[in-house]
Amino acid sequence: MSSLRRRALSFALAMVGLQGAALAQSASAPSSVPPEVFFKDATLHEARLSPNGKRLAVAAPGAAGLRVGLYVFELGPRIEARRVVQFANEDVGSFQWVNDDKLVFSATDRRIASGTHYQAVGLYSVAADGTGARQLIQREHEAETERKAFGGALTWNHRLLDVPFPHEGEPGNRVLVGKFGINRSNNRAAYTPFWLNIDTGRAVPASFDEPRGAVSFLFDSHGEARVVVTEQDGVRVAYWRGPDQKTWTEITRGDLLGLPFVPTAVDDAGRLFVRRLDGPQRYDVVTRFDFQTGKPEPRALLSTPGFDAQATVILDAGRTVGLRYETDAQATAWFAPAMREFQKQVDARFAEGVNEIQCARCGKPDMVALVRNFSDREPGSYWVYRGGVPDAERWQPVGRQRPDVDPRTMASQELHRIKARDGIDLPVWLTVPQGTAPGKPAPAVVLVHGGPFVKGRSWEWNGMAQFLASRGYLVIEPEFRGSRGYGDKHYRDGFRQWGQAMQDDVADALVWARQQKLASDRACIAGASYGGYSTLMGLAKDGPLYRCGLAWLGVSDLMLLVKGDRWVDDDLGSSYRSFMAPTMVGDPVKDADMLRANSPITLADRIRAPLMLVYGERDVRVPIEHGERMREALVKAGRPPEWVTYRGEAHGFGNTDNQVDFARRVETFLAKHLKDAPPTAQAGQPTGQ
Repeated sequence: MSSLRRRALSFALAMVGLQGAALAQSASAPSSVPPEVFFKDATLHEARLSPNGKRLAVAAPGAAGLRVGLYVFELGPRIEARRVVQFANEDVGSFQWVNDDKLVFSATDRRIASGTHYQAVGLYSVAADGTGARQLIQREHEAETERKAFGGALTWNHRLLDVPFPHEGEPGNRVLVGKFGINRSNNRAAYTPFWLNIDTGRAVPASFDEPRGAVSFLFDSHGEARVVVTEQDGVRVAYWRGPDQKTWTEITRGDLLGLPFVPTAVDDAGRLFVRRLDGPQRYDVVTRFDFQTGKPEPRALLSTPGFDAQATVILDAGRTVGLRYETDAQATAWFAPAMREFQKQVDARFAEGVNEIQCARCGKPDMVALVRNFSDREPGSYWVYRGGVPDAERWQPVGRQRPDVDPRTMASQELHRIKARDGIDLPVWLTVPQGTAPGKPAPAVVLVHGGPFVKGRSWEWNGMAQFLASRGYLVIEPEFRGSRGYGDKHYRDGFRQWGQAMQDDVADALVWARQQKLASDRACIAGASYGGYSTLMGLAKDGPLYRCGLAWLGVSDLMLLVKGDRWVDDDLGSSYRSFMAPTMVGDPVKDADMLRANSPITLADRIRAPLMLVYGERDVRVPIEHGERMREALVKAGRPPEWVTYRGEAHGFGNTDNQVDFARRVETFLAKHLKDAPPTAQAGQPTGQ
């Protein structure tokens, strides 16, 4: 890149406050990095190319103290940067290009506590030059005070479903939205689709004649619905309608725990891509659907032994160009040789980390590509590549997502595969603090992920793990059975195992780390949501392993979780409690004894280690009643916990000040019990009680 070109782009970035700060000349000691660096909002949230690749939209605060706004960069020979949208009291959320001149975006408030966020984030449109702003969907619930809008808008109970590609000869100014109502058979939102004109705000019904109870759709690049998934009375059904078909055909059905195969994407050639299970561990693989046999093709397009592929199809103007998937880290399989070669060039240029490519006219000589480079130490940086211009001008830096993070002070992250006590394969993530010498075990924090039926971690920068490692702790994150991403068998092996085999996996991960001389005999267990539950159960069941516990937003009463209480407000709904919880956690009638035996509130007298309980006062996923009941049981047992609540917060802390306050409390608590105080119990093997 010519120095003139680089200076011009840097000037444009600096003008709107997006230029990523250069790394300091000398790295600070990790322990001196303040908590704000790990938990404050990113400087650059997201970047997207316009369909023709001539413009780049970025969501970012722009400068210190400003709300997250929307910025557009012209990527032609003459660089222009402009602020398109900036609210005084709200932030731009997600956004998409509708055509090369118009965008749609949502809005939220990142500075208020999470419990005061509206689920309805609304929808707005704006031109790339900042003109013609219009509100398309309201943000507020109809029972709340109506607020001023840019113009007439649809009511809050509409959602953006799809943004078609702007093909030549098509309107190019319409998006698909869904009006939702509650399906009374399972308490789930069911959608009726509409075409919405972003220039006029006018909505007209979309003529898809979709089956009743539609909860999700797959569209081609023209906005034609090709797959619809319905849910009614605990039954999930997927239907297909091809380009030349007028009626919907059922292609698979299952229950709320899953379909035999999952429709993933459809291209303009009418090919349907699906994910199905393969082999004894039932790993997720990607293939096409064979309409002649009515089944997924037996040959997999993508298979990732040891991991679920978890792939998404990459489409360029309706043309299938590749698959983006994840094993321990993200990767891309390109179909076109030109894109495979370009990926090699990008990986050679940015050799550290993962390089995620978004492209317009993918693989063609005049391709424009947006590259996000990230790793376990680097949260992410964006670069633009433009083909068809002189070599010196092809690469343009956009900025770093968190310029305050110095990768040289961050910890490395590793995935290990160990054996649990019953011989099953158990993936375990380690975040290893800098300065840890071989054979010199470090004090450890066993950080248990929430969910629990989700994938816990991927190889990427994580604020909490990095914060703990910066304070000198080895962070151990087990992908206990029940976790997604490691085969359907591993996932389903966690059913009805709360506090049992799932908890044994957590203990086994720490025991293994000690055997490997990675973790010392000083360890605490910590986690949020299910991780909070596991923290409480770990202290009760395997007390000698841990010196302390940190449980936030944690479940303490399994009967309250699976059965509910008319006096306790939560958002789990009848669908979860009727069709999912009895299989995944336990039946409140048939499994009552098991649920009580594995509820921390019944085991409070076994908890001997110091414990901190933290809850959001407006949490409706794990209501504060879980914490209050646990606190009461511990006080009765003579072991009162440290008790912290955050006003206005729900299931996760949205306010940065609260996040930083919580981090400081965590730091103080761990230092007291892992660095300064003698152990409360002899560290050793789990008791198995």
